[in-house]
Amino acid sequence: FVCSGRCYNRVEAAKTRRRKDVGDVCIVAVSKTKPKSIIIEAYNCGHRHFGENYVNELAEKASDSEILELCPDIKWHFIGHLQSNKVNKLLGVPNLYMLQTIDSKKLADAVDKAWAKKQNVDSLKIMIQVNTSGEESKSGISPDKLYELTQHVIGNCHNLSLVGFMTIGYAQYDLTLAPNPEFLALANYKEIACQKFNLDANTFGLSMGMSHDFEHAIENGSTFVRIGSSIFGSRAVKTQEVM
Repeated sequence: FVCSGRCYNRVEAAKTRRRKDVGDVCIVAVSKTKPKSIIIEAYNCGHRHFGENYVNELAEKASDSEILELCPDIKWHFIGHLQSNKVNKLLGVPNLYMLQTIDSKKLADAVDKAWAKKQNVDSLKIMIQVNTSGEESKSGISPDKLYELTQHVIGNCHNLSLVGFMTIGYAQYDLTLAPNPEFLALANYKEIACQKFNLDANTFGLSMGMSHDFEHAIENGSTFVRIGSSIFGSRAVKTQEVM
């Protein structure tokens, strides 16, 4: 486990280099492939928001008796691609806080319907994932269909609370060239959406930035950064992942 103090210091420093009217920054500690012992250790160091990419792995960790007992205030974010046949399993996860990867009307409707069946008092926080890079290998809705999906979620998915936009982005972008155009684009999409749908720009979030570029993302308006290796150390590569 890597001491997270330096990571928090870097986040705080990056916040001073951006516009003052942007909301606070939430660090989502990406714990995929990491054992529960390290999650508990990070929780004891003050982390509360944790992110997982795979439904089965998240369900196993979130339902673990030790995590339930020792991490009562943990907040789980799902940050991976969600298949329709996994919706019910995901929404049964204890302490599910946010689903960051809604990318179609079909998925939004499925999640909305499943959440309603659970008769939860609170709506489920969700983000719309945007494929800002245009890479076929990346999930996310294309920017030209973003506002149509935004309107659909706001107007028809009454059990969901749209709290922002998310992107993965192009990992190999050279930050020495200029500000990442994908981060600038997502920030612009937010500005347009807030005007178009009368959303509060101070609370509508952006999830962008990972270990290699989270400071740059914060400087360009990110309010959620998904940090794995800078908190937990390098991650072992799985030969096969199960969604």
